[in-house]
Amino acid sequence: MAVDLTIDELYEEFEDLADWDERCDYLIDLGFNLPPLPDEAKNEANKVHGCQSNVWLVAEMKPTQPPTLEFIANSDAIIVNGLIAVLVALFGRQTPEQIVKIDTQEVFARLGLERHLSPQRRNGLYSMVDRVRQLAVEAAARAS
Repeated sequence: MAVDLTIDELYEEFEDLADWDERCDYLIDLGFNLPPLPDEAKNEANKVHGCQSNVWLVAEMKPTQPPTLEFIANSDAIIVNGLIAVLVALFGRQTPEQIVKIDTQEVFARLGLERHLSPQRRNGLYSMVDRVRQLAVEAAARAS
């Protein structure tokens, strides 16, 4: 399942795929494995603005030691659900402090997303990253 994937496992999977078409198919498959977002969470407060598609994203602080965030999100576009799975692998199970320090450009470049996504999809991806970081900052403020 996509949410159980780590970023290192994602790197390995992408390295085993021959070309962007195979990677894109894999992203779509990952998106199909996202847990469903409850309908009541698909509201304006959880909507990610700046995306071409509709995207809703929520975060939950887990009582781990130290506390970490988990994200649940869905989109009405199948490729965007795959990108959400990448974000869940990248940011999930991280502390809010770790989340804001992650170099997403480096990660996306290594996965080929910087090169292969259309400018609109790339902008939407970074809008999702901005929302994740905003939720992390809010969670850190509530925890202190």
